[in-house]
Amino acid sequence: MTLLTPHPDVLARFAADLDLLVAPETRIGVAVSGGPDSLALLLLAAAARPGQVEAATVDHGLRRGAATEARFVASVCRQLGIAHHVLRTDVAKGASLQAQARTARYRVLGAWGIECDLGAVASGHHADDQAETLLMRLARGAGLSGLAATRRRRPLEPGVMLVRPLLGWRRSELAAIVEAAGLTPVDDPTNRDPRHDRTRFRGLLADADWADPERLASSAGWLADADEAIEWALAGLVATRLTQDGAGIAIDPAGLPRELQRRLLLVAFDRFAAPRPRGPDLDRALHALTAGKSATLSGLKLTGGEMWLVAKEAKRRR
Repeated sequence: MTLLTPHPDVLARFAADLDLLVAPETRIGVAVSGGPDSLALLLLAAAARPGQVEAATVDHGLRRGAATEARFVASVCRQLGIAHHVLRTDVAKGASLQAQARTARYRVLGAWGIECDLGAVASGHHADDQAETLLMRLARGAGLSGLAATRRRRPLEPGVMLVRPLLGWRRSELAAIVEAAGLTPVDDPTNRDPRHDRTRFRGLLADADWADPERLASSAGWLADADEAIEWALAGLVATRLTQDGAGIAIDPAGLPRELQRRLLLVAFDRFAAPRPRGPDLDRALHALTAGKSATLSGLKLTGGEMWLVAKEAKRRR
C-alpha cells in the first residue's frame, strides 16, 4: 500500500511550525505510539524533512497489545523509508501510573536521542492535549509555571531537545491527515479509562460548549511566554540580589514582586541541591519570611528580615 503524502498546504503549515523549533539541518526522532496524533506527526515529519527522520515506539510493558502496536508502526515506517526502533522500559510504582510511565518514556527517548545522534525528539502533543493539561493544573491550584502547561521546546538530554510542533493543531485535523493517508490508527483503551484524570477532563471539554480547546491552548501559550519573561528577568536578579557566602545564601527581597521573591528563593534551594518544596509549603514560608519570621523547609533554615538568609538546617544533637 502506498501512503498518501499530506496536502501541500498542510505540509507547508507543519514545516513552518517545525522550523521555529528545529534547525533545518537537524536530525529528528519522532515518538510514535501508533495512535492518530503520533502517526500524523510521523507522516508530516517524513514529508517535511526527508532523510532526516527516525522513529521510535516505547513499550512500557503495561499492555499485552504493545508489541503488536510496535509492529504496526514499524510497518508504516518501512513504507516511509524511515528507521524504526522499539524502546522497552520498566515503569516504577507510584501514585500515578501515567506519570510514572511518562517519566520512563522520556528517559528512554532521551537515551535513544543521544545514541542515534538526534538533535531533537518530537512528540505529538496538540491543542486539545494542551487545553486538557491547563484545566487539570487549574484544578490542582498550579502556579504560573504549571499553568504554562506543555512547552513547545525543552531540553530532554544534553544536546537533545524535546519539541512539540503540533501544539497549534487540533486532534480532528491530525485524525484527518491519518485517514487521508489510508491508515487505521491504534486504539489505546487507556485513553477512555475514567480512572485517569486526563480522561475525565477530556470528557469535560467534550461536553462543555463554553470551553474552546484552541482558546485554552492559546492561553497556555501566553502563560508560557510570561513564565519565560520572568525567568529572563530572574537571571539578572540572581547576580545582584543573591549572595552566597560560606555556608549560607543571602537574598535581598526589597521592592520585588512576590513572584520574583519566590523564584529567588527557589534558586537558593537549587544551590543547596535541596528538593524544591510544593507550592503551598513554599507560600507559607514566604509569608513567614515577609513577616520577619523563620521557617524550615527541605532541610534548609530560612530566616526573614530585611535580608533573607538560607542555610542548611543544623543537625539536632541526640
